[in-house]
Amino acid sequence: MSLVPMSDILEKANREGYAVGGFNMNNLEALQAIIEAAEEEKSPVIVQASEGAIRYINMEYAVALAKAAADKASVPVALHLDHGGSFEKIIQCIRNGFSSVMIDGSKLPFAENIDLTNKVIESAHAAGVTVEAELGKIGGTEDEHTVEDKAATMTDPDEAVEFIEKTAVDALAIAIGTAHGVYKGDPELDFGRLEEINEKVEIPLVLHGASGVSDADIAKAIDLGINKINVNTAFQQIFTAKMREVLEDPEVYDPRKICGPAKDAMKEKVKEKIRLFGSNNKA
Repeated sequence: MSLVPMSDILEKANREGYAVGGFNMNNLEALQAIIEAAEEEKSPVIVQASEGAIRYINMEYAVALAKAAADKASVPVALHLDHGGSFEKIIQCIRNGFSSVMIDGSKLPFAENIDLTNKVIESAHAAGVTVEAELGKIGGTEDEHTVEDKAATMTDPDEAVEFIEKTAVDALAIAIGTAHGVYKGDPELDFGRLEEINEKVEIPLVLHGASGVSDADIAKAIDLGINKINVNTAFQQIFTAKMREVLEDPEVYDPRKICGPAKDAMKEKVKEKIRLFGSNNKA
């Protein structure tokens, strides 16, 4: 099947009370691992590309790879821009075939975040493309952008209500204590805040920075209303760990014998996350 809007995937997850993974594609092997895992688990999946990944892979290559994978896949696949930083980058992704985009205006004043989000929505919805926005700052590093822990602010539940009322956003990423990248210590999620936000809004909620969060906390977050969970760092770690293991043999030089096992290791981790999120057998 062809690429589908992310809203098609998340609306079902929202109704039925599970989450779908937003898994980042950083190279061909990562894409293969994500798609193969989703098919084996019979799960819908959201393939994500950050601006950094797009620069690394090349826009045309990235979209062509994702479209080819979706066309062959037996499960719904969305192609999502992760953390779009500008209206211009959003338009470029829409024109090139992304089925979903995230506009990250979380560093802007509240009113400016709303204005930018609405500007993106006007263009994206006209093209049938889903829009995710963010409210509150998530700690850690996303590509080259860093939010210091002390500056990371939680999403205000009342502001979330107002934000959704003043936009037609399809999904909202909220800050409840997670961080991008590798955690320094154990993350502490504000479940009370999540529960209050979920009680006040009806659209799918998104959790970023889930790589270092415990399975128990992930399960609780889903029970309290999270419908999309972003994972990247955990997959990068297992991919490179397997490559290092293979490269301990100095006789190995064929890239296929290095990247292939790394892809397989990542695929098993993707399957593990799919089952944890509850999206297996939901395609």
